[in-house]
Amino acid sequence: MPAIQIEEPVIEPLTLAEAKAFLRVEHTADDDLIGALIEAARCEVEAATRRALITQGFRIVLDCWPKSGRVVSPVSPLRSVTAARVRDIDGNASNLNLAIFTLDTVSSPGVIEFDRGLVPEPGQTIAGIEIEITAGYGESAASVPEPLRQAMRLLIARYYENRDKIESDKLPGAVAALIAPYRVVSL
Repeated sequence: MPAIQIEEPVIEPLTLAEAKAFLRVEHTADDDLIGALIEAARCEVEAATRRALITQGFRIVLDCWPKSGRVVSPVSPLRSVTAARVRDIDGNASNLNLAIFTLDTVSSPGVIEFDRGLVPEPGQTIAGIEIEITAGYGESAASVPEPLRQAMRLLIARYYENRDKIESDKLPGAVAALIAPYRVVSL
């Protein structure tokens, strides 16, 4: 069950000035490039860790409610459920009362729990349930753990210095070591 991003972060975990200082770039000719590299580095760290660094909105789509009464969030750290809908046989959505959900935002990955007796079964057999969540460390760069920000710096430097070469998909050892404690693994 993948998460579909529906709301992008409003800021990046590193500013252009921070990235340029790390790269020791004093001119403005590469500002657009470095800005794009910041976003690319954030996306790579998020993909490798299955964590949203800055608060973002996601949609989880299900065919049916899990028998366990639990939905494991595909993105961490889970912050809130902002909407939930069930579609009838004609595809019309009915909003659910969010009070029926209990969140475990401490575990990683986070868990959305519900009482199966309180959720209506969808009439639409494919993608009949939508749960919208927010996930991320917070609204500011200061809320992102420093090792993840450092991993971004190293990736930005790698991208910047090797922009004319095709690199392997493997993360550099230092980056992998920095993000290892933050990886959310699935079994």
